[in-house]
Amino acid sequence: MARTKNKIKSTTEDRVFDGVSFVVIAILIFVCFYPIWYVFCASFTNPTIVAGAGGILLFPQDITLDAYKRVFADAEIWRGLLNTIFYTVVGTALNVILTAMLAYTLSRKNLLFKKPLTVFVTFTMFFNGGMIPTYLVIRDLGLLDSRVAVLLPGLVSVFNFINMRTHFESLPAELEESAKLDGANHWTIFTRVILPISGATMAVMVLFYGVAHWNSWFREMLYLPNSRDLWPLALITREIILSSSNAAMSDGAVMTQEMADAIKYATIIVTTLPILCLYPFLQKYFAKGVTVGAVKG
Repeated sequence: MARTKNKIKSTTEDRVFDGVSFVVIAILIFVCFYPIWYVFCASFTNPTIVAGAGGILLFPQDITLDAYKRVFADAEIWRGLLNTIFYTVVGTALNVILTAMLAYTLSRKNLLFKKPLTVFVTFTMFFNGGMIPTYLVIRDLGLLDSRVAVLLPGLVSVFNFINMRTHFESLPAELEESAKLDGANHWTIFTRVILPISGATMAVMVLFYGVAHWNSWFREMLYLPNSRDLWPLALITREIILSSSNAAMSDGAVMTQEMADAIKYATIIVTTLPILCLYPFLQKYFAKGVTVGAVKG
């Protein structure tokens, strides 16, 4: 006897709702994606064509790599890229290690003064000293114009700490008890039991901290006023974008306004592309890590 499939027929209201939702989502995708696509196309297009396009450019035209040649020939761009890589790698490593250690400590059920300590840490997420007091502390410590001034503030994000602590608290208590029966101390449990099974959450932390470090420029502008050689690529890119000409380029060559704009577009792509390439490798961990570490209601 053949089976009959019961299909739910969509009503007119359902079809209208689906159609409107599709149109709205398509518009939002276009609004978010087109500026990035325009900058990408403009960086490869002849600057004269870009100047006459009026902001509408769907595909690269008269492809040229002159802007990228000028960008990669600039020593300051390379120095900024190396500084950014240093801040991202070292900063992210310190952030993840300290956040994991703090989260593991405050996730232990038998920790003395656990609740007051957690409240104290969480309080800083809503209230902090502010920009000027923090700057005065960094200045009085003699850390201005040093890499430490960039890495020290914000070593632990309270939001990421809460995410990771919630994940550690959701792990079975039997894991820790079994390890203690085998003679393991807290450091051994943390490094050999907890961290190996927390790969998804750790990957999300690396993504959050890494993106923040890669795109950071305000803190560097504030704490590195006299050390341009320590500036990250994002801050150098800002200088180029805000400049009305090629004054931010270090080679000092004179060029047209169209070529200066093309260099801005190329610099934006050079700054953005590396961190975009990181996401596909961590994407499979992202949803799982955020869900596992989420606060359950």
